Amino acid sequence: MPVEGPAGREPTAMGLGGAAGPDRPARDLQAREQWVRVRTALRQDAGDHSFDAWLGPLALVSADGDTVRLAAPSAFAADWVTSHFADLLRRHWAAQQPAVRRVLVETGCAMSAASAAAGKPAMPGPATHSPAMPAVVRQAVPIDARYNFDNFVVGKSNELAYNAALAMAEPGAPGFNPLFLHGTTGLGKTHLMHAIGNIYLARHPDARVAYLSAEKFMVEFLAALRAKDTISFKQRLRSVDLLMIDDVQFIAGKESTQEEFFHTMNEIIGAGKRLVITADRSPQNLEGIQDRILSRMAWGLVADINPADYELRLNILHAKVSTLANRVAVPDDVIEFLARKITANVRELEGALNRVTAFALLVNKPITLEFTRETLADLLRAHEKKLTIDEIQRKVADYYGLKMSDLLSERRSRDVARPRQIAMYLAKKLTPRSLPEIGRRFGNRDHTTVMHAVKKVEELRGKDSEIDSDVATLARLLDG
Repeated sequence: MPVEGPAGREPTAMGLGGAAGPDRPARDLQAREQWVRVRTALRQDAGDHSFDAWLGPLALVSADGDTVRLAAPSAFAADWVTSHFADLLRRHWAAQQPAVRRVLVETGCAMSAASAAAGKPAMPGPATHSPAMPAVVRQAVPIDARYNFDNFVVGKSNELAYNAALAMAEPGAPGFNPLFLHGTTGLGKTHLMHAIGNIYLARHPDARVAYLSAEKFMVEFLAALRAKDTISFKQRLRSVDLLMIDDVQFIAGKESTQEEFFHTMNEIIGAGKRLVITADRSPQNLEGIQDRILSRMAWGLVADINPADYELRLNILHAKVSTLANRVAVPDDVIEFLARKITANVRELEGALNRVTAFALLVNKPITLEFTRETLADLLRAHEKKLTIDEIQRKVADYYGLKMSDLLSERRSRDVARPRQIAMYLAKKLTPRSLPEIGRRFGNRDHTTVMHAVKKVEELRGKDSEIDSDVATLARLLDG
């Protein structure tokens, strides 16, 4: 596996030289100096990309007689360097030390064991920043362990995509390849890709997995073109066991990138390896993408993820709240309110819940429906349907078994006056209408009458549980 060594540091190892003797320190020093010169020559011949990815992480273990032993950070890296750079290594070492006939590249752990068996000091690991085993290409974003199948909430809108993703991570040859997931932003495509990566790596610990965005694919490919080092780019991506490319719509219109992408797809699929691709729409609706790429992407299984319905949004919120443990209590009416009001996508829904809970903890206040409305005022305005005073009057009249004309009349009996005050209160809280305008819509009443109604209902909610329940129920009905 390629790993990237820190700039300016030359990986070295202990145990240099052959048999112990008074001239051994001098031989060790000479070998290290030769290794520095070999590394400089390798960078010039192989290019920066290939050197940083494959040759830079190598550590010198010994230079003894006709054999040089180098340590690579993994078995895969050792195999790759041996297959692709053996002649180059041997040539540059022979230029420094003509007796050299063999350059052996082995894993760091194997060399440590060999050194210990020979009674030599154990070789320290190569001086590199080694990423987790699966991150085989430098361009790839690491697989995020937070995203797995267990915490992906399944509903009718995403059931096919979930089952397809699960199948792609199963052992054995996949029944389809590639898997193409599509849907608008924030619906869980990236979550499923990371989940595939996590479970695949759990079952195949030595697998080579790469996840990167199509935009990152394009940027790295163009950089390789400029550096005249496209071979390393191709080798790094096409050597993986599972390749996942996110948001493929970003390469629309990029002809040279699409050319490379097409050949990468063919190499991966043709070798029986797994390919997962996502986009914001189905293959047939992608514009600016070559027909042969669209055909290849549609050749496997195409699974869409639709916007979550109310039931799924509710389940997602309950699952999210369960992870909060005892940090903060979120009442059911608040969860239902959020599930009704935040409908754009799952990411925004979870973000709204996070915002409410974080603010409640910050100001040390309980989460209530009113607190939630105040905290999410700007977000709710963006989602708000235009609620009218007529709708409020009609809903309140129906709730209390009255006629619309009763709320507008001069009748002052409690069975009419109280619902009228509640309707005025809701009109003030749920619409942007001014007090004078609300008063006019209630039989041309003065704005002071509306002010009195709002104040009265607020007082009653604090001491009369029945009134408070009625107002909360009406607010939920109107919000829905």
